[in-house]
Amino acid sequence: MSTIASGVITEDRSGLERECGPATPDLLERYGRYLTGQRSLSDNTRRIYLDDLHTFLSYCQRKGMGLSDMDRQMLRGYVAYLATEGRTDGERPKGYARVSIVRKLTALRTFYNFLVQEGWFKSTPVPSARSFPVKVEKPLPSFLGKKEATRLLDAPDDDTPTGLRDRAILEVLYACGVRLAEIEGMDLGDVYKERREILVRGKGNKERWTLYGEPAEAALGNYLSDGRPHLVAGADNDEPLFVNRYGGRLSRRSIEKIVSNYAARAGLKEGIHPHTLRHSFASHMLEGDADLRVIQDLLGHSSVSTTQMYTHITKQEARRAYLSFHPLAGQDGESSDSEAAEDGHDPSTARS
Repeated sequence: MSTIASGVITEDRSGLERECGPATPDLLERYGRYLTGQRSLSDNTRRIYLDDLHTFLSYCQRKGMGLSDMDRQMLRGYVAYLATEGRTDGERPKGYARVSIVRKLTALRTFYNFLVQEGWFKSTPVPSARSFPVKVEKPLPSFLGKKEATRLLDAPDDDTPTGLRDRAILEVLYACGVRLAEIEGMDLGDVYKERREILVRGKGNKERWTLYGEPAEAALGNYLSDGRPHLVAGADNDEPLFVNRYGGRLSRRSIEKIVSNYAARAGLKEGIHPHTLRHSFASHMLEGDADLRVIQDLLGHSSVSTTQMYTHITKQEARRAYLSFHPLAGQDGESSDSEAAEDGHDPSTARS
């Protein structure tokens, strides 16, 4: 068993804790295989975990620390570093958002669990999330109103192969509530047109079935018959469902651009991305009185607590609508003149 000391691998592999320098390429390679093989993480999540680990290893180098220096005090210093100057991708260092800090700590705990399995430690020296909590204020996700969603879906030009493709992408995102990585990975064989279902491979390679309605059926049919054949002409690629103009699989970045460009064309607010349509799918299903467990299954959430955030969204929207339109919802039981005027009411005749 190799030992890491000051970045050098030796041949001592006893189970005792020892001084460890920054991780070597050999150790990182084994860790990558651990994430994929034993943790069943997707390629994207695996990449994120490795990037998060790189942040920690850079911190260790800056402080002259090794992996075996980990304890509550070291973790506290690392969190302070992340919160103040951990990000170095801009003109000047700045702190990460709290949600990113929590994710990086999760990746760090996963790495130390791997080191325990490798024999570097008898037990993990990283304090648990319960004993070392980092409070995170989770903002409610934004979503489109039903009219906004319709405007977005109507934005593509159906007279071109790429327009047919883009409409199908938007329809599937909204009709199925799938993630960006999931729609990127869809293949032709995943679409069951007779049942209007799509087989989706989600996080951890978990498979689930999603449903789609008549508008998505029409958009997919037009794309598959009149759009995709033009895009894959001359290309030796029969597998991807959504392809670029060269016949290759459409990338996540391209799908993000497609959504944001059509959102701008439809005159929607900035910041619309594929996940906005996923949030819209869930919110509109809940507004239609769909069972929360059904929405959980369709979204591929492992826990219903994750799906429950959409109940807060609909409550927030209901409150906004109430305060905007009910004649007695204003302060002291009166609506504002501007709100009443917008609804065609004369403020002077409103009940007090």
